Amino acid sequence: MKKITLGISLLLLSLTAVNAQNDTLRPLDMNLEAYTYPFPVDYLEFESQGEKLRMAYMDVRPARANGKAVMLLHGKNFNGAYWEETAKALAEKGFRVVIPDQIGFGKSTKPLHFQYSFHELAANTKKVLDKLGITKISVLGHSMGGMVATRFVLMYPEMVTKFILENPIGLEDYKLKVPFQPVDKWYMSELKSDFNSIKNYQLNSYYDGKWKDSYTKWANLLAGWTLGKDYPRVAWNSALTYDMIYTQPVCYEFGQIKAPTLLIIGQRDRSAVGKNLAPEDVRKTLGNYPQLGRQTKAKIANSELVELDNIGHLPHIEDFNKFITPLLRFLEK
Repeated sequence: MKKITLGISLLLLSLTAVNAQNDTLRPLDMNLEAYTYPFPVDYLEFESQGEKLRMAYMDVRPARANGKAVMLLHGKNFNGAYWEETAKALAEKGFRVVIPDQIGFGKSTKPLHFQYSFHELAANTKKVLDKLGITKISVLGHSMGGMVATRFVLMYPEMVTKFILENPIGLEDYKLKVPFQPVDKWYMSELKSDFNSIKNYQLNSYYDGKWKDSYTKWANLLAGWTLGKDYPRVAWNSALTYDMIYTQPVCYEFGQIKAPTLLIIGQRDRSAVGKNLAPEDVRKTLGNYPQLGRQTKAKIANSELVELDNIGHLPHIEDFNKFITPLLRFLEK
């Protein structure tokens, strides 16, 4: 009995050490091979645009399945790992949860040369579902994941049972207000990133100047890349995805969405791609999420809007209970 107890204690200490290591700023390799995700990771291998690619994903199976599946799509400055608490809550209710890392993000390939498009990312995402044999699924997209999710819903409407947008970017057309910036400039800007610049951006853009220790691990994931030898390649892919967001708006097509839709909108959010590049008088009009949420609800038939007061760009991180309550209600009805 003592040996068993000792073995369990050592296992717990080992897991604690892994988690502690994950929360520490240290150099990270390009595909986060040394970083532990909350659930087992599998890969879809395929070739696209002349490159062999690996797309990472987590497939979280519930103990007691309700026969329904939910896909969680991450934002630009994140990867699938930040869905851990959401996935656990959904699995507890019987949902199968699929969490991809898009090409260019997280544990997935960072291509040398790639023409990014939301169509391409949506098609790649469908390949993951095809591999898993999933034909019907609810789709939830946060931040940039909202733009990927929107394109997926428009391309594969027959697969989507319900659609959820959590503080998505792309509710407006940024190129109407933000001056054009070539990829090279996005790239040079990314190369200047470090922990302090990343934290300050998230502090002011996501959390209204109120930082919690629990947010640090998400900043460290980005900052760790800046310390790695392959960061220029990571930065180049990041620059390409900025260009994708800027040049490929989805907001004009919300009227074509047929799936029952839930908008979960933190009302304090003022995020907008390239906002700092716009003239000051224009900058004030960008990222007005209270207004954008209501406008988007009016565009999407069969949609409902949940406005979360005093919550910013990351409801599922900043106040999980306020986020998960309307999500479960929507998915279970």
